[in-house]
Amino acid sequence: MSSEADASQNFPAGYQPPKVWTYQPGGGAFANINRPISGATHERELPRGQHPLQLYSQGTPNGQKVTILLEELLAAGHSGAEYDAWLIRIGEGNQFGSGFVAVNPNSKIPAMLDCTTDPPTRLFESGSILFYLAEKFGAFLPASGPARAETMNWLMWQMGSAPYLGGGFGHFYNYAPMKIEYAINRFAMETKRLLHVLDTQLGRTKYVAGDEYTIADIANWPWYGGIMNGQYNAAEFLSLHEYPNLARWNDLVGNRPAVQRGRRVNATSLMPESLRVLERHRAADLDVKG
Repeated sequence: MSSEADASQNFPAGYQPPKVWTYQPGGGAFANINRPISGATHERELPRGQHPLQLYSQGTPNGQKVTILLEELLAAGHSGAEYDAWLIRIGEGNQFGSGFVAVNPNSKIPAMLDCTTDPPTRLFESGSILFYLAEKFGAFLPASGPARAETMNWLMWQMGSAPYLGGGFGHFYNYAPMKIEYAINRFAMETKRLLHVLDTQLGRTKYVAGDEYTIADIANWPWYGGIMNGQYNAAEFLSLHEYPNLARWNDLVGNRPAVQRGRRVNATSLMPESLRVLERHRAADLDVKG
């Protein structure tokens, strides 16, 4: 088959990758914040509050992980986990400000400063932040042995699976400016496989990594619970009724008061507007609404 015939099957018809790729804005929901280079686009210092931990985030699934853990730590009596949560509006490019880039050179939320150290310890990547906080406070992470290893297994599994759910299935099914059959089929298949992996595991254990609630649950719930709760509007498309163990776990984790509080912080979507708390600087901020 000739290259011309191959290209005729491409989308758009006749497309062939160039010898050297050059950036072309592609449209879609995130076109104004995607670019092929890193670094700051403007000068903007980050605000600082009075609490030991300063969080700069937005209530996406990755952002929810950290606020859920912080609320769980506070609920468990760890007063040192008090935090200020500043809203970073990623749709407006706040993550490309010089102050944010200094904390996270990858310009992705969430990012955090632990101001109990001198100089403050910078933290980025949601999984790294969960691990750091769990170790710092000695909570939601087994201290040693197989239970700790299993928790880390499922934490890293989630970090590896998220691009297939969000940037893959979520993007092409829900956000892309055009529907591409191949892309949707490819990422729907992988999403179904991941759902089956987690549902099978939860058929054996109460929580993701065993009988204890850990950062493995906190990492996975905003993504897989999010799908079960209507994110991407894909319940029928993905036949989510096929995953009863996942549904049980979704309710078990989602009904925890700290989870309900944490997912409201920095929320700009994914829940009713009346429940959103754009910034959190004291515990009472979450008592104002809801």
